[in-house]
Amino acid sequence: MVERILGPLLILDHVAEGQMHLAAIFVAPAGQSVPPVCVDDGAVPVEPLLAYGSAHLWRARFVRPANAPSAYEWDGTRYDLASDLSGDLRLAYASCNGEEHGDMDRHEDERNAMWAHLAAQHREAPFALLLHGGDQVYADEATQGHPLSEEWPDSLPRDPLPHDLDDLRVHLRERFAARYIAQLKHADYAWLVARVPSLAQWDDHDICDGWGSLRRSRTYSPVGQVLFDVAKEAALAFQHGTVAGDLPPRFADPAGYHLNWAIEAPGLRLLGPDLRSERTRRQVMDTGGWADVEAHAGAVFEGRTLVMSSVPLLGPRLSILEALMVLTPKMQKYEDDLRDQWQSRAHRDSWRRMLRLMMQMQEQDGQDVTILSGEIHLATRATMGTLNGQVLQQLVASGITHRPPPKAWARTLGALSRLGEAPLPGHRIRIRRIPGQKLRYVAERNALVLARRGDQWQAVWHFEHSGPSPALTL
Repeated sequence: MVERILGPLLILDHVAEGQMHLAAIFVAPAGQSVPPVCVDDGAVPVEPLLAYGSAHLWRARFVRPANAPSAYEWDGTRYDLASDLSGDLRLAYASCNGEEHGDMDRHEDERNAMWAHLAAQHREAPFALLLHGGDQVYADEATQGHPLSEEWPDSLPRDPLPHDLDDLRVHLRERFAARYIAQLKHADYAWLVARVPSLAQWDDHDICDGWGSLRRSRTYSPVGQVLFDVAKEAALAFQHGTVAGDLPPRFADPAGYHLNWAIEAPGLRLLGPDLRSERTRRQVMDTGGWADVEAHAGAVFEGRTLVMSSVPLLGPRLSILEALMVLTPKMQKYEDDLRDQWQSRAHRDSWRRMLRLMMQMQEQDGQDVTILSGEIHLATRATMGTLNGQVLQQLVASGITHRPPPKAWARTLGALSRLGEAPLPGHRIRIRRIPGQKLRYVAERNALVLARRGDQWQAVWHFEHSGPSPALTL
């Protein structure tokens, strides 16, 4: 699976007392140790974290200042960090890093064109953080090749034997790890994530297409539970640099039943609610996840709060489309995709609840809230007015490597957006055009760059073909 050491993959554990607590992840062939990480006060040992057959994960945890540029060294290379979170800074946001079918067979230059673009952007003006907004890998084909999961989720064995489930776990672990490791072998991506600390929150394809929106007979089956356990183990390791029972302090639930996390720096708060771990066909989050979001909504904070909602929170009216899909046999296979959305009839109450919490934050004196989202393989933005006349904004950047859907689909969503949507009476959601774009939804691969200069924030979408958008002042 690996012939040489891969890494470092840098992950932000948390920020406290003016310090960035970091984890550096490496993947090494079995039996090969990893040289230490070097910082100002000496060498930090790299220790074993997790084994995947012939590929072993290693981790070093170390601290760098959060109020000044810094660096670390590994194996003779110096890695400079734009680690001053107290002043002017730049953040990059990306989502949908893969495709449902054949992603492992795509040519690196084609697949990772936007990662190469972000790496070039970092060379020009460095990013302080890299935000991964969901679908960091597309694991949909991981279930293939094993008799218990070959037909997932359409057909499942009724009573699989324990030793067969153990064999399935081995199969799935290797195939999940292969997807994460393949990404680390891509040169531009590897160069970037070694120099910019990552923060991630997963979505369905990090598990399987539609996880949480599939029927309970699937997700709570023995095969479904093995699939979820393997996906979560891989996400904790490769996206968060940790294992169960060792979650860093940014996570709200040390037991990991949900993976909500929060980071606070001067004038900047990042919230990553987990919209998958507790999801069912009738709920988006359970008691623990909601309690955490409510606590943040009620807490006093001054500055910019960025909320990563893996599925767009401000979206067009989809109830008509959902009803048509349910009634049309050929379209029923897409029902799970619509049930994934906040706008689904099944999640309407949860949608209103989350919108009220976002409004509560936005209406707080001295706080501005921006929602970052992905999932739809298109770029767009949306707004919703609050009770005190302020505006809640959402920025969607989706498809860092996933190729866009047909432009006709972008036009269809644009037409639906004209119908308007107001889940909270008197607070209409409006889908807005990105500066410089003619349509409300842009069908190009893209990433988002957020910049703070003084107290002013701006957003720029970077598109594969049309280039960067004019800056949007937030």
